[in-house]
Parts: sequence; structure tokens; C-alpha cells
Amino acid sequence: MKIIAVGRNYVEHIQELNNERPDQPVIFSKPETAILKNNEPFYIPSFSSDIHHEVEIVLKISKIGKNIEEKFAHKYYDEIALGVDFTARDVQSKLKEKGLPWDLAKGFDGSAPISNFVSKTDFDLTNLNFSMDKNGQRQQTGNTSHMLYSFDYLVSFISRYFTLKTGDLIFTGTPSGVSAVKIGDQLTGRIEDKVMFDFEVK
Repeated sequence: MKIIAVGRNYVEHIQELNNERPDQPVIFSKPETAILKNNEPFYIPSFSSDIHHEVEIVLKISKIGKNIEEKFAHKYYDEIALGVDFTARDVQSKLKEKGLPWDLAKGFDGSAPISNFVSKTDFDLTNLNFSMDKNGQRQQTGNTSHMLYSFDYLVSFISRYFTLKTGDLIFTGTPSGVSAVKIGDQLTGRIEDKVMFDFEVK
């Protein structure tokens, strides 16, 4: 199982970090050891003093596919979840300054908390609301209609480079509102009005 993640897929998030708008999806990966499940606490790693939350809709690939046409991409995922792409922003900034990969800032242990999966048929995926609260205060609000690249386009694009296998996860990008977390924070994520995760930062 692999985790493929998409950066810079919401315009307001691109703007808040003063990044350049991409002309194709920005893709990176996380190892399986990044996953946290069942509302397990997230432990801030010792190598960073600036960990940011990035809440995202996650797709689970349901069958093997390579070079998938966009018009058929919807057949390759049946379930969605809500996840957090934790980012060591201080580490990432240093790597970006040197033109180096982001792996250390994005793929560390526990950097990908994920909720249980639910059927995609319960939602309008082109107009899907999701959000995250920190200590009861709304931090991020997103709607999939604001994505630069749709779920189906992302599945098609990624499958040109990587064979997608059953169980692979795709983190599809975060909206604006990212901020640092600290010990004791409680993070609560929702798809529409349904609470998907609720865990503590330690």
C-alpha cells in the first residue's frame, strides 16, 4: 500500500503560503508508517518546532489501474475518508530553499492521520464540504468545487506514473487555514456535518 499526496490543489492555500500556482498536480508520497488510525494521538516529533495541520479528503483505490482515462477514473475508488497531512513547515522551508525533496517534512512517522472510510455514494463529490476544528474553533473549511484538479483528474494523472493498486490512498490537497499545532490541541474533522476524526496532539 502506498500513499500519494497532492500539494497546491486549492488556490487560497497556494496564496497563503505564497507558492506558485502549478500547471500540473504537485505530487509527493508518504510511507505507510505515516498512517495514524482510530483517533490515535499525534506526537509532535523532536526535530521540528513548527508542525502544521492540513486537512484533506482521501480516496481509497478499489482496483488496480494504470494509464486510467479520466472518464473512467471514478470506477477506481468507492470510498473516501478525511485525513491530515501534517507538515514540518520549518523543515520543509529549509528543503525548498535548497531545491531538495520534501520527504523529511511530509513523510515522518504519524504524519498521516486518517478517519474510517465511508461510501462515496453518500455524497456529491464535486460539491463536498469538509472542515477541521482546533480546540473547538474552526481552522479550515474546504469545498471540493474549489480544487484546481478534480478527484478523477488526479486518479488519471497519478496512474500515468504509478500503477495504482487496491488499498492505495490519495490525499487530494488542503484548503486555506493551515496553522501550527501544539501539545494539548484537540483536532476534530468533519465531512459535511459528520465527525470523521477527533484526536489529541501530544
